[in-house]
Amino acid sequence: MAIEIREVTGRKQRRIFIHLPAKIHKNHSNWVPPIYMDDRGFFNPPKNKSFAYSDAILYLAYRDIKVVGRIMGIINNRYNEARGEKHARFCFLECWDEQEVATALISAVETWASERGMVKLVGPLGFSDKDPQGLLVEGFDQPQVIATTCNFEFLPKLVEKYGFVKEVDLVVYHLDIPDKVPDVYQRVSSWGLNREHLVIREFKRRKDLKPAIRPALQLMNETFEGIYGYDQMTGKEMDEFAARYIPLLDPRFIKVIENGKGEVIAFVIGMPDISKGIQKSKGYLFPIGIFQILRAGKKTKQLNLLLGGIREDYRGKGLDAVMGAKMIESAHEAGLNHIDSHLELEDNLKVRAEMERMGGVIYKRYRIFQKPILM
Repeated sequence: MAIEIREVTGRKQRRIFIHLPAKIHKNHSNWVPPIYMDDRGFFNPPKNKSFAYSDAILYLAYRDIKVVGRIMGIINNRYNEARGEKHARFCFLECWDEQEVATALISAVETWASERGMVKLVGPLGFSDKDPQGLLVEGFDQPQVIATTCNFEFLPKLVEKYGFVKEVDLVVYHLDIPDKVPDVYQRVSSWGLNREHLVIREFKRRKDLKPAIRPALQLMNETFEGIYGYDQMTGKEMDEFAARYIPLLDPRFIKVIENGKGEVIAFVIGMPDISKGIQKSKGYLFPIGIFQILRAGKKTKQLNLLLGGIREDYRGKGLDAVMGAKMIESAHEAGLNHIDSHLELEDNLKVRAEMERMGGVIYKRYRIFQKPILM
């Protein structure tokens, strides 16, 4: 029976779009559902400010009356204008192992993008690199962590058979936390703070985080400029980002360094892994999901690194060692013993070298694909 592609146009279809992955991944032990409250806001244009500067479309694939796949198409006009590009993106692609379905979904996005003058289709990539990106191509036996994608081995093959090739890879490192802060970190950390007259801020309560998050995100705008897929955040987007993640963050794993003027010049954000809690909650915070998630964060042995940055004029001054030493101390106090580095671009050689110097090994690899639009 032929595949029919329908645009998502109303609340009911949007709900089907959001909940389809739970059916596809029903017996997938490593899959972690989204926080559905977040997803309802993310896919709702009035609530997600990214729609204001982007063209976007959601599609569902039907075989008769059964929904058999989904995909989102995005044209980030702000990003394209800043980079001088005419690229469209696909993301949130989900289907069973059926080439016919994958082809129909991707073709719909490609046609939509072509009609708007785009010349290249890349993905999976959302509004920016802060959204889950790439398809897992190595590490299928490893559990999913927050803000990343999870897919079966067949999905990259379906995408490649459509004609896509590699655009860029992102790698994830596994690091064992050392029994003590390495001596070189201790020496460099002390030297870096004293020489530059800097102060490192640590936190104990979530309510103390809010004043620090906005300056950290402003610094991220500076330090991430030019990085593949990164789109500058507006003030409203920073507030939305903070509101989305602060309730889940553990203050102990946020480190901020300020100079003598009180300016944030470096930061790192990590959090204990809460994936098991999200699985138990099935993606619902209420009535008890939030407690299952918080409990998982207390029981886990894994620390997930999420974001970090150092202002350009303070790089090479040992601040990475300062934050690394403090993070190791906090991890020890919390009983954590290993780290997930989160996604690092394969050509980010400085960060990768530091990970490997600490004994990190790549245990996951994600791939963003690209294809010229020839229509």
